[in-house]
Amino acid sequence: MAYTQEQLTALETALAKGEKRVTFGDKSVEYRTVEELQAAIEAVKRDLHDQAVATGLWPRAPRQIRVMTGKGF
Repeated sequence: MAYTQEQLTALETALAKGEKRVTFGDKSVEYRTVEELQAAIEAVKRDLHDQAVATGLWPRAPRQIRVMTGKGF
């Protein structure tokens, strides 16, 4: 599922306020525990990062080219 930054902000705001119910537009989700809410936040962060990498907004690890030289003897 494609998440948005607004959804991540809503989840983090709910966690900061100590709430377990989060509303996104016309949908509402109630989490049972704080740990479940934190897991949802981590899942959204991972998905947003994957989206950024896929679109080229976040660069992947740079390739390394190693050159070794010597005198030839």
